[in-house]
Amino acid sequence: MSGKEDTAQARVSGPPASLVGRRITLCVSGSIAAYKAAVLARALLHAGAIVQPVMTQAALQFLGRSTLEGLTGRPVRSEMFEGPGEPHVELARWSQLLVLAPATADLMARLAQGRANDLITATALCARCPVALAPAMHPAMWEHPLTQSNAARLRELPGWSLLGPVFGEVASGDEGLGRMLEPEQIAAALPVLLAGSEQSGGSQPAAQLLSGRRLVVTAGPTAEDLDPVRSLTNRSSGKMGFAIAASAARRGAQVTLIAGPVALETPAGVSRIDVRSALEMRSALQQALGEGAALADALVMCAAVADYRPQQPSTAKLKRGTGTLTIELVPNPDLLAELGQARVGQRPFLLGFAVETAAGGELIAAGRAKLVRKKVDAIVANAASDALGTDDTRAVLVTRDAELPLGPGSKQLVADQLTEFLAARLQEG
Repeated sequence: MSGKEDTAQARVSGPPASLVGRRITLCVSGSIAAYKAAVLARALLHAGAIVQPVMTQAALQFLGRSTLEGLTGRPVRSEMFEGPGEPHVELARWSQLLVLAPATADLMARLAQGRANDLITATALCARCPVALAPAMHPAMWEHPLTQSNAARLRELPGWSLLGPVFGEVASGDEGLGRMLEPEQIAAALPVLLAGSEQSGGSQPAAQLLSGRRLVVTAGPTAEDLDPVRSLTNRSSGKMGFAIAASAARRGAQVTLIAGPVALETPAGVSRIDVRSALEMRSALQQALGEGAALADALVMCAAVADYRPQQPSTAKLKRGTGTLTIELVPNPDLLAELGQARVGQRPFLLGFAVETAAGGELIAAGRAKLVRKKVDAIVANAASDALGTDDTRAVLVTRDAELPLGPGSKQLVADQLTEFLAARLQEG
């Protein structure tokens, strides 16, 4: 995938209102991307947050103290032992969210080792609020196995999240995965982290974030039979849909999983309905959603449903001949569009997927067009090369007023991001 395709990043049309009054400690470490901390601080302030800046000594070499002080109206904290008391303990108690942006490879390494040798690391170790890191470094550093190990360890910590990095041009002029997520994208992702934390009573995993909610998830391909031994299908593995079902069940939801023909184990606590064709999936959806789709709070339409099926499948095996073979195909029903058209009110929340061969801005545009056309609430748009037959993925979550990055990372990580998003949206409505 070319760098130019991926450098077109998500945009946000307005500040996230759910940051109003939130106490956010913005921690800046020594990266050339430190200048973006000023843009992030402004975005957070425009969203109504109260921002306390903290900077490492290295960060002060890239961004002047007076810049963040002028923007936030609060003094920059940078020393472990400045003034009376224990600054790291006081900051941790005051903060409702820690945002480490940029987070250098060195900062991530020290945090992964549990070190507390400056004000940022000491505050992070004391914090019991969510912690969000926005990595920024040369692609070679990000790809190093030690950095990847540190990133994986930090992701596993309760309440800790990594936002980015993304593919793009870095300070050296090289392109790759290591560029810091844009400040507006970081600001847009923070309300979800706060919502998940508050529903779970703190920074612990949101074990009951979806308690009492009923979710229907579709996964995998459909297979449209040509004859008794052949079918039209696609390369969907079902892994993403199964990961979403597993994540939702872990968060307390009652989950019905409608699965096309895949060889995957049913996640714990999930009810499964196996189907083969698009028409069978349509029937299963009607059964799971009930009259007027009243039996579900949300539908996650992750399945790759075939757009066409043979008009008349052969009852006997189609024999090889010497000439061409013509098979007439007819359209399958658009299952998600049918539900979007028939839905009355705001339930169920409809989340669809758009796997495209486009990337960057074209991918986002395709996702937005699908959202409008199918009358749904959100679309996960991703490139086919990032989605089909892989264990890791990345995508863009497109809503009516924003585009939020998902991943890059494991499909389970992205599934957790999506179920946290769903929990926040269901709480709003």
